[in-house]
Parts: sequence; structure tokens; C-alpha cells
Amino acid sequence: MHFADLGLSEELLKAVEEAGYSEATPIQAQAIPSVLMMRDIIGIAQTGTGKTASFVLPMIDILAQGRSRARMPRSLILEPTRELAAQVAENFEKYGKYHKLSMALLIGGVSMGDQVKALEKGVDVLIATPGRLMDLFERGNILLTGCSLLVIDEADRMLDMGFIPDIENICTKLPANRQTLLFSATMPGPIKKLADKFLTNPKSIEVARPATASANIAQMLVPVEERGKREMLRTLLGKEDVNTAIIFCNRKTMVRELNKSLRRHGFKSGEIHGDIDQSARIAELDRFKSGEINLLVASDVAARGLDIKGVSHVFNFDAPWHPDDYVHRIGRTGRAGATGKAFTFVTKNDAEAIEAIEKLIGNKIERLDTGVDLAPAESGASASPARGGRRAAKPSREKKPRTDERPATREAAPKAAKDDERPARPARDSRSEAPRGKPARAPAPQQRDEGPDEGWNGPMPAFLSFGFDKP
Repeated sequence: MHFADLGLSEELLKAVEEAGYSEATPIQAQAIPSVLMMRDIIGIAQTGTGKTASFVLPMIDILAQGRSRARMPRSLILEPTRELAAQVAENFEKYGKYHKLSMALLIGGVSMGDQVKALEKGVDVLIATPGRLMDLFERGNILLTGCSLLVIDEADRMLDMGFIPDIENICTKLPANRQTLLFSATMPGPIKKLADKFLTNPKSIEVARPATASANIAQMLVPVEERGKREMLRTLLGKEDVNTAIIFCNRKTMVRELNKSLRRHGFKSGEIHGDIDQSARIAELDRFKSGEINLLVASDVAARGLDIKGVSHVFNFDAPWHPDDYVHRIGRTGRAGATGKAFTFVTKNDAEAIEAIEKLIGNKIERLDTGVDLAPAESGASASPARGGRRAAKPSREKKPRTDERPATREAAPKAAKDDERPARPARDSRSEAPRGKPARAPAPQQRDEGPDEGWNGPMPAFLSFGFDKP
């Protein structure tokens, strides 16, 4: 459907056309007319479906009438992370270029004084993370009684990050007769309860089955020995027609080491993870967008919401521990109708993770023939390479079903991965693959040394997501 058929203003259509778009995505075609009619909305849509524009565009036209008052924003958009908030702000700047709307961004890592000054001038659109918003509210710097439109974006991520109590608190401070738009990739029980409590007769829109991988993404499992991952990655980067690629690792230490390794081998790569401050992350993303680097090594802080045009490949250097993370990782390619490829490296320790991923997406993922025999690993088996060991491996799997042991095994990965740079030290890895004994388990303290990325807006994990949802 054309944007011109959705009831948007001529000024807005001009901005959309200048941004290079004419056809609305399914979520936009269904949501925009209902938002313009002041309906409450529940939108079930993953990132990459044009979700952001489905509420930004009609909001611009709705807010075109009226004026702002000091410390009383007219609309509020809640985002789980500062990067998603910045993404929405840039969408407003891009599509609202012919409207005189004021906007404020309340996120961590930015001077609170500057944010207070912006609020005192009055804003039409307030884009905020819950933590910073509640902080300024409790200081008396903001009033929410004049807010007539609320957007709760990435609600399932809000749930994961522990923000639901804050959101409920915020909702009670807004006018009861407001319009509320809630968007989420999935609809778990707590989110449904939130919607039932704070939305009035909402229209439900679902454009994709939750937790599915895009049909535009060619997925492949790459069997590999732990110490051979870096060499395999370099091989694939050489064989594949890689325009830009994001390479995901499970730990920040591995992100740093892999980036150094790639740069030593002449690749134009960069890195983002939880230990890099906000300004450095933005600078690295800008380098990636501009083409100064074409490989971005990332931890899962970048798995959600990162939308950069032309990402042709995703490489899961480490198989994700949680199946949902797999869907969000590979979703960085194949966006807005484009095609992409996703390669996931699989070692003998990744059987349970891959089984959970395939169960979630409802499909078996094709295996690339690398010459590495991981039949026992694919069945959750022991380290024995013999094909006949598949049946005998089941007791071993039943004895050790706990997934919390995997991080300890993965913590040893950086040491093993280094060995592919130093062929003179093969003994350590050969011992770990000897079929006559169990692989040595990494010391327990290492499991705690490099935990998940710490959040920026309170006691939460943070997931960096920055860029633009396609309209």
C-alpha cells in the first residue's frame, strides 16, 4: 500500500518520499490509519518490519495541531535503551522536517542539566528511557498531566530488563483519557496484563509470528573445532560476497580479542560491547555506517534494534545461549525486504543451544560441509568423533542437561581461539578433544569474571540497539 493512501499530510508524504520510501510495510499499513483515528493499538512486530515509522509518522500529524507548555510534554515514547531512544529521535527529525515540532531526549550518559533546560522550554515529543524519566519526575523537573499520547515500545524487552513496575508507575501519572500504543515482538503474560490494565479497547495488529526468523535470511550452521573458529571466519569472509557484516560473540573479552585478530589479518573491523562508553559506541557505529569499517564485532548489546542499511551477513562466532537471541541477532540482516545470510559456528559443546534454536524457529538449519565431524555434538553427545557414538552419547546428555555450565565452557573459548594464531601450541586443544576422557571444565571463577553487560538505566542488562527501523 502506498503511503499516500494512509491519510497522512502532504508535508509528511514529502518527507517520506525524500527519505526514499513510497510503499508502506504491513505494520505501517495497518497501524497508521488506526493511530490517526485515535485508537489504542497493540502491535506485535519484530524489529525490521518498519515498526518505528508506524507510530512516528501518525504522531507527527497528530501533534501538528496545538502547542507545548513548559515541563509538560504533549506525548511520551518509552524505549528500553538509550540507543533505541536515539533511533526514534532521528526518525522524528527525518520525517518531521516540514513540521515545527519540538523534541527532547531523556537518556543516561547525557547531561541532565541540558535535558532539564529542554523540558523547561516545552516539548511536543518526549522520548525517554524509564530510569531517566522517573529520576527527573521525582526531582520535580517534569509533569505528565498534559501528555495525551503514550507509546510503549519494545515491551517484551522492557519486561526482560525489569522496567514493567516503572512503566506501570508512569502510566498512573498520565491522563486516563490518553491514547496508548504498545509494541512488542512477543506477548508474554505480564505484557498482556499490562495492556489489559492500561489500554482501552485496543486494536490488535500482528504482522509476523513471534520468534520466527525472516524468510529473507539464508541460515547455515558451520561445524568447527573451537580453536579453528577464527580461521573458519576468515575463510568465509574471503569466500562470501560480504558487503557489511556483524559478528556476534557471547562475551566482551572475545569481542575485543576477535576484533584485534581480524585487524591483524588486514580486515577493516571495529567493536561494540558493554565496556565501551556511549560516545565511543556512537563513533564506532558511524564508522560502520559510513563504510570506513565493514565488519562490526559485537556482544548481544547490539542484537536488538540495530538497523544499518546493507548488512549482508551475520556471523554468530559463538552460538547464542538463548534461542531468542539467535532470532534477534540474525535479524540484523535481511531487513525491509532485502536478502541476507547468517552463519552460526557450532562446536561439540553447542548441541543443546542449537536444538533449542531449531525448536523455536520450527525448522532444521542446514549444515555447511566443512569436513569437521560433529555428529556427537549435534545429538548432545560426548567429544568422541566416531559416528557410531551418537547412540551412546544420550546417557551423557541426560546426566548433564544444565545449561548454566555452558558459560564456564565458553569462558575458556578466548584462550582456545588464540591458539589458531599460534600453531606452535596445539597440545592444549588436542587434549580437550581426546575421545578417551571428558573435556576439562573451565574454573568456576571464570564464569563470573565476564558476566552479561551491565545496564545504563538502573539495575538491568543493556542491549545496544541503534539505527533506523525502515518505514
